[in-house]
Amino acid sequence: MAQGYHAAAMDEIAETAGVSKPVLYQHFPSKLDLYLALLDRHCDDLVTRVRGALESTTDNKLRVAATLAAYFGFVAGDGEAFRLVFESDLRNEPAVRDRVEGALRECADAIATTIAKDTGVAEDEARVLSVGLAGCAEIGARFWLTSPSTVDRDRAVELLSALCWGGIGSFPRAGEPAAPGQS
Repeated sequence: MAQGYHAAAMDEIAETAGVSKPVLYQHFPSKLDLYLALLDRHCDDLVTRVRGALESTTDNKLRVAATLAAYFGFVAGDGEAFRLVFESDLRNEPAVRDRVEGALRECADAIATTIAKDTGVAEDEARVLSVGLAGCAEIGARFWLTSPSTVDRDRAVELLSALCWGGIGSFPRAGEPAAPGQS
């Protein structure tokens, strides 16, 4: 399905998978069912990566870098799976939209929970911050992957981490005073 959902034929998919078309249909009654199974797998992968990044350390500056690295790792992963999640030509299909929005919401929820817990900001404010961080990570990673550049992945993560930390780092941990010059 590298060329998109509509261009992929079940014959071609079966051949690529190394199975017969009847075997493919035994497991997936339709092309949409196959697509949704792949989408679920890749959405779960993204959510797992983001949650793992958030749980990898208690140092929030390192958490920001790990979360950005999780998005970059996802988009740079095998087979351009990120396109199923971020660039699907079926986003108007309710089942696809629900899965993609659900996965993106799970990522934002995990980030928001961490922000609210560590900074003490209200949950709705933490949600706004989390969507901003997740958006920076997603768009930055996709831009890095698809645009000609000599910036390597580690450096791109480092650059965006500095940008994001410059903002979210201004929120002190709950119970700690703000740094001089911060409100």
